[in-house]
Amino acid sequence: MNSPLSMSSPPSTFASLRNSFLTGLALLAPLAVTYIVFAWLVEAVGGTFRPLFFFGLPNALRDHPSLLIAWNVLSTLLVLILVTLLGYISRYVLGRFFGHIAERFVLRIPGVSTVYTTVKQVVATFSAQNRNVFSKVVMIEFPRRDMWVIGFLTNRHLAEPSSRAGRELWTVFVPTTPNPTSGFLVMVPRESVTELDMNVGDGMKLVISGGAVAPPFPAPAGSDAGPPTPAAVPTSGPQS
Repeated sequence: MNSPLSMSSPPSTFASLRNSFLTGLALLAPLAVTYIVFAWLVEAVGGTFRPLFFFGLPNALRDHPSLLIAWNVLSTLLVLILVTLLGYISRYVLGRFFGHIAERFVLRIPGVSTVYTTVKQVVATFSAQNRNVFSKVVMIEFPRRDMWVIGFLTNRHLAEPSSRAGRELWTVFVPTTPNPTSGFLVMVPRESVTELDMNVGDGMKLVISGGAVAPPFPAPAGSDAGPPTPAAVPTSGPQS
């Protein structure tokens, strides 16, 4: 005779409905968040600039409730076009000249200059123009032995630090999760760095997702992860 503990009872109707609701919620959540973000963007940008772009239109036509969404969307598109045009013009000498003047003015403002400089450095670090700053995804023992973290190799040639330490040191940027714009810059002996096969994009996804989004290993054929590189076997690491 089977005991009650050995028999698996079917899920109740409430539990089944609850699981179905959670499944539907998980499917709709990304769409809902995307809609909220775009609706806020159109309302914030388009609603702010609508009176400036369409000041020549009659108020009854410009502020008609049924046309507000259309005017806001059109205003948002115009703002995006103007920002793109500004970026295009800034590539030329005239745009750079006025950009330097504005930058010097901002740098003279106490407090604002610090925030501006910090944001500019972060944007420059993670921009497409400097995408090669992170040359390799690596794994090191940090902050103590037997505790491993994902990092990005930034420099293999440190003349003075390597000379002072008496061994070859590499610089590794260890980002924080889920905000990779902050982190730790550590100088690690070459033999303590384990190079990984994943590319920088996959490594950044792994960091931002808190480890939830991990690339497949070994990498599937045709991926841009590159040929496997032999991992360095750590012979020493940070002391506990």
